[in-house]
Amino acid sequence: MNYQKLLAMQKGLDEHIETKHQLHNEDLFERKVLALLVELGELANETRCFKFWSLKSSSPQEIILEEFVDGIHFILSLGLECGFDQEDDFKGEVAGKSSLNDQFLFVYDLISKFKHSKSLEDYKKLFQAYIHLGELLGINAEAMEKAYIDKNEVNYERQKQGY
Repeated sequence: MNYQKLLAMQKGLDEHIETKHQLHNEDLFERKVLALLVELGELANETRCFKFWSLKSSSPQEIILEEFVDGIHFILSLGLECGFDQEDDFKGEVAGKSSLNDQFLFVYDLISKFKHSKSLEDYKKLFQAYIHLGELLGINAEAMEKAYIDKNEVNYERQKQGY
């Protein structure tokens, strides 16, 4: 993935939203953390991986991909909040578990850890773990990047329409 490209796109979207909603003097970090947690929950809900009581299958892959990239938007936005926009490589040792359930829980834990530390090291671990979650969902890096770009355009359009 071209992280600098995605960070630049996210920075543009964030600036557009902050200007439109007059949020330049607001600290949005906590709200973005909560938004990421909500998006992660929505993604888990679409996969249904934790719903041991149900026989219903997961949502179609395109729905899962769309929910997944919502999380990328907020992870990138959090990185920008912390001044990590000069980073160009978030790859590293794969931070992950082998089951979807365990990986979702691991990502939740890493979000909490990053919320408290705001460190680049914890941010990278979170990003890597989220990417690994996507891989467990059958999403490759190329599909992640394309879906992010597509959803970024949708998000701009939503802002124009008063979303």
